[in-house]
Amino acid sequence: MAETIGFVGLGMMGTPMAARLAEAGYGLVVHDARDAALAPFLQRGATRAGSAQEVADQVETILISLPTPDIVETVVLGPGGLAGGGKVKTVVDLSTTGPRVAASIAGRLKERGITFVDCPVSGGVGGARAGTLAVMVSCPGEVFRRLEPMLGVIGKVFFIGETPGSAQMMKLCNNLMSAAAMAISAEAITAGVKAGIDPKIMVDVINVSSGMNTATTQKFPKSVLNRRFDYGFATGLMFKDVRLCLEEAEGMGLDLETAKAVRSIWQKMNDQFGPESDFTRIVEMVERPAGVTVGTPS
Repeated sequence: MAETIGFVGLGMMGTPMAARLAEAGYGLVVHDARDAALAPFLQRGATRAGSAQEVADQVETILISLPTPDIVETVVLGPGGLAGGGKVKTVVDLSTTGPRVAASIAGRLKERGITFVDCPVSGGVGGARAGTLAVMVSCPGEVFRRLEPMLGVIGKVFFIGETPGSAQMMKLCNNLMSAAAMAISAEAITAGVKAGIDPKIMVDVINVSSGMNTATTQKFPKSVLNRRFDYGFATGLMFKDVRLCLEEAEGMGLDLETAKAVRSIWQKMNDQFGPESDFTRIVEMVERPAGVTVGTPS
């Protein structure tokens, strides 16, 4: 029987990750602000905790999956947070917060004798369900070796290094490239449609050509060409990740011209469609002024 662990944050990504851990035999102590998110886990025998601190009073290892750096800091360090628990020894953060936040939290938890594991993931909701996420980890080596079998349940595990925040930087670089791919794919395919080319044919051609990327292989077929715009990742989160990456780059004295253009595009998308919109709707932002529609509702 696997150990009992804590899981805080049962959202779009947290729910399938926690479900895979439960299916692998791990006992769960769970906490989320929404009762509806907890219900499926309680039905499977998980223990409910009324606060993050209550989770930390019951188990030594806790995973968290939360949407923003501010929420991560509050859940970990705020009143009723994980840091106040009496049993917790390791906090594994699956969120995307940026290197500086990760390093700050790691330092403050170390003062309390708690190890912080910087562990962002990539691969979307589909990857979380399938257990195929890229799991990026930075923490002390001996802690990584202990956690690797558990993290392997949710995806392919990569040890980035021991420096807190290095896994966050890896994730932000990846997401910057993903954001750029989605933006340029929306523009290029809209241009092709304006010229009279069937967007499905465009995607098929691109996906066996040098322009192939995750937008054309995954996002367009699943959520754009059918006009559903339901990929499951919010515009606000994409903009946050791009912004955090640029802040880190600029803090290192880098002047990344393409990255700045990507940030400008996603800020415009966030302003026009709102942070809660599905990020695949960036196609609508491009196609509307072009006077065309990419795909057909189905």
